[in-house]
Amino acid sequence: MQQGHMNAQLLAYEKIRDQILNGTLAGGTKLVEERLAEEIGVSRTPIREAIRRLEQEGLIQKKRVFKPSRTDLIHLFEMRILIECFAVKKAAKYMTEEELIQLKETIVRARNSKEAEVVAANKEFHDMLVKQSRNPLMIANLDKMKAVIYLFSKAVVFNKRPMLIDEHEDIYHAIAARDGERASQLMEQHLQSDLQFTLDLHVLD
Repeated sequence: MQQGHMNAQLLAYEKIRDQILNGTLAGGTKLVEERLAEEIGVSRTPIREAIRRLEQEGLIQKKRVFKPSRTDLIHLFEMRILIECFAVKKAAKYMTEEELIQLKETIVRARNSKEAEVVAANKEFHDMLVKQSRNPLMIANLDKMKAVIYLFSKAVVFNKRPMLIDEHEDIYHAIAARDGERASQLMEQHLQSDLQFTLDLHVLD
């Protein structure tokens, strides 16, 4: 019985999360437990638990799909800038040759792929650099918001922000040259450009 309940909760969580991430459930949509339970084929208890978990991830707020305001967006990017600019300075100091090769591979993949794979490759680029902060609190903080960050990244890629991958390449070269200050400067410009592009998109109005 316990096992069945866990499976139902996981199923509900994955289905609702997928629908939010792929845009089927748009920002601002009110979640109706009965309808979701019927659609997914589970009882309302697993739906309630899945919603609670998605609230913790920031994808749902007050029973609605998260729709960030301009202020939400600015706050999120301010935090990303603080953490990721710090992380690239550490990366320039500590990244091994092997890790640098992996970082370069994410850029190559992003250049030669369709949109969904570009989103995945870009996410990997940023994730690898955040880990270089060697600070569990910073990593955990961004980890808690990774689903929301993914939504923004997807919007940036699918709406074809210019220079996105070129900027990753510039950051990579600064890290490979062990120039932490330059890498940090470039990361700040990169995230500021992402923020501005996202603020300009109608999808968030």
